[in-house]
Amino acid sequence: MTLLQSESRNPKRARRKDHIADLATLPVFFNLKGQKVVLAGSGDGAAWKAELLAAAGAQVHIYASAPEEEMTRLLAAAPTGDRCYVWHQQDWQPDDFKGAMLAVGEIEEAEEAERFLAAANSAGAMVNIIDNPAYCQFQFGSIVNRSPVVISISTDGAAPILGQAIRRRIESLIPPMMSEWANLAQRLRPAVMERFKPGAGRRRFWEAFVDIAFSGAHASPATGIDDIWADLGLDRSRTSGKVTFIDTWHGQGDLLPMRAIRALHSADIIVYGDETSCEILELARREARRLSINDAKSSLGETDKDTTDLLKKLVLSGKHVVRLISSVEHSGLELEQERASLARHSIETTLIPTIAKPAAGSNGSAPSTSGQSDKLPRHQATQRPARQQYM
Repeated sequence: MTLLQSESRNPKRARRKDHIADLATLPVFFNLKGQKVVLAGSGDGAAWKAELLAAAGAQVHIYASAPEEEMTRLLAAAPTGDRCYVWHQQDWQPDDFKGAMLAVGEIEEAEEAERFLAAANSAGAMVNIIDNPAYCQFQFGSIVNRSPVVISISTDGAAPILGQAIRRRIESLIPPMMSEWANLAQRLRPAVMERFKPGAGRRRFWEAFVDIAFSGAHASPATGIDDIWADLGLDRSRTSGKVTFIDTWHGQGDLLPMRAIRALHSADIIVYGDETSCEILELARREARRLSINDAKSSLGETDKDTTDLLKKLVLSGKHVVRLISSVEHSGLELEQERASLARHSIETTLIPTIAKPAAGSNGSAPSTSGQSDKLPRHQATQRPARQQYM
């Protein structure tokens, strides 16, 4: 018999591994182009679901003997684009599900909901009963639409209002023109795959692309690969990677700027110290390698110079390295020396600033003692500032 040790007993080992946390539901996206979907219902909720399904390209077969105002308006309106509604002025029957991929019902009676679920499943269709999670095999989340970029938020039916609030927050972060950039990415993708080999070069191009996409500028349909490089003034001939320094003294993911989040999402390797919080490490892209300075001590030694040598080795292999460093643990002079050493080897470095540290002795920070070094002991440096409470 093989016994598996619980990672909760070994937090350092758990932090280095990148397991997927438990999911209430599995987020998936259905390709409904040209697919038959059955919708039974006549109220406002059914009308909204019908429009949503048609917007995704489904052929929506609506079963409503007496449609209400919103549904009547939807059926009476001239179809736009490829949206397709087929109105059956009658109640649903078991044979109606033949060939359907999905089935949606606006049904209040439990007995009818059970019959609807059984009949749809017998025909191979998955079911959603509006506002009745007990009979739902898939869910509709709150949607941020920047198609072809589509983001769906689910709270597993527990708090729809929370899902809507999250959607509004995400909408404020993603500019409306992201749709233009996503369409441009689709057009450029074949040429990018032909020009760049898999690895650092291709990733570097897409990182540049993303930086421009989030700048708020509109995408021109005529934009090409060379235009992306030119807009950022990048040296296309550079084959080495780069190092991005992120100050993580606060240890809180929600205090990182968007530039830091994007860097974590594009990193090949994350280099971190003991002061780095798990919360921030979890923001890195799943495929990124995580390298603890502590784990590498046997080959690196103890000095800052050794840490710099490690970064040089990683970067010269073409990797984008994100160095998570605390300005509480490391002085500004140490950080500049590390960057200057990399610059002498023509290695590109970027420092992403963080929020200012509270004044010594203020609430929520670990104060330094008068007369002592400005470098705090490790146990103080890892404390988090208190979160502001709002009434």
